Amino acid sequence: MNIFVYTLGCRVNQCESEAIAQSFADRGHTILDSHGNADLIIVNTCTVTSKAEQKARREIRLFSKSAPVLVTGCYAQVNPAEIEGLADNVVVFPLMRKPELLGLAQFMDASGTGTDILDAIKDFAKERRQGYGSLFDFAPSEFSYHSRSYLKIQDGCDNNCGFCRVHIARGPSYSLDSDIVVKRALEIEKKGYHEIVLTGVNLTMYDHTGKGLGGLLQKLLKKIGPDMRFRLSSLEPDHIDDLLLEQLRDPRMQPYFHIPIQSAADKVIKRINRTYDSAHLEYVIGQLRLIKDDPFLACDIITGLPGEGPDEFEITRSFLERHGFALMHVFPFSPRPDTALADARDRAPESVRDERALILRNLSAQLNRTYVERQVGREAEVILEGRRIGKWHGITGNYLKVDVSGAPDSASVGDLFKVRITSPTKAEVIP
Repeated sequence: MNIFVYTLGCRVNQCESEAIAQSFADRGHTILDSHGNADLIIVNTCTVTSKAEQKARREIRLFSKSAPVLVTGCYAQVNPAEIEGLADNVVVFPLMRKPELLGLAQFMDASGTGTDILDAIKDFAKERRQGYGSLFDFAPSEFSYHSRSYLKIQDGCDNNCGFCRVHIARGPSYSLDSDIVVKRALEIEKKGYHEIVLTGVNLTMYDHTGKGLGGLLQKLLKKIGPDMRFRLSSLEPDHIDDLLLEQLRDPRMQPYFHIPIQSAADKVIKRINRTYDSAHLEYVIGQLRLIKDDPFLACDIITGLPGEGPDEFEITRSFLERHGFALMHVFPFSPRPDTALADARDRAPESVRDERALILRNLSAQLNRTYVERQVGREAEVILEGRRIGKWHGITGNYLKVDVSGAPDSASVGDLFKVRITSPTKAEVIP
């Protein structure tokens, strides 16, 4: 059977999708890169913004024209009826039962080759399956859609940010036991991968009542060999502490940090119920720049949040420019159902919100060019991601996507090389 897994949203979703794909691949099914010849399509959805949901609906409608579609993820958890109404061959599988999907391949095989696929996935969805149910059952050791490995260590969120729907879908914070994290990391290392992306819905909330993410990294770095690299998917600023910062000094920790800032104006930060202030943001960013040599700093920003007037927007814009963020993911405020700010009246008009988003996107493009051009002539490490038109391309530790020349004939996807950046988009292997 041909399977296509389509993923929207965060790297937790990407990790979970890889595990679902592997569960089919391990039983001899073919994992496809596109939906064209698929017998079954699985869509892993996101509910962070209304646009994420719109994109999911558009893709589900498209996919349903060629094959049955099973939909899971955060959007499927909070609004299943809306998804079910998209097409007759769409089946919704709620997020809270998503681990059971790791048994879908076995169920399909047991159903027999003559069974209609749509009927089979409907039957699968009707009743709970035993043996699956942990948020951390998603532990792929082979990756169909990525050259780097993903390791999920945390799920859920205890924060209650006024704009965010994810904590409603995902529930409270849970952390994978540190000994299991180390065990899975060692298994990935044995498979020959050179980078592990640690993922979580709120990664810095890992064991936040204990030693936290810093304590986990301390343990991991003692056990993992010198050829393995670690990348952190996203770092909420409120739980970035000195122990975590100290572990980031290790050369195996990649000089790339993504921080969901949302706003740098204290009035707005308080209004949206975030648990830090601008002084803490200043401290964190300053420390990251001290710890790593010119790291790639990325952030999330929401324009037009409740409480954001012209002065607050300028505070945020000036903050971003002053700190030279290499990339900004800019989102116009999208009121989400069931959140505290869903009906807020002190938000900016849509035209103002969108104008501010455009200003920040233009600033992001300018700062990104400045950062990338500054890397020319420097040495870096690159992981090969694939070949196109006979040329290798890959990603550096500080997240530059480059064409790579000088790799040996024996090179393969996932290999790690030291390179010199020769232009904003090119690198050369150092002999």
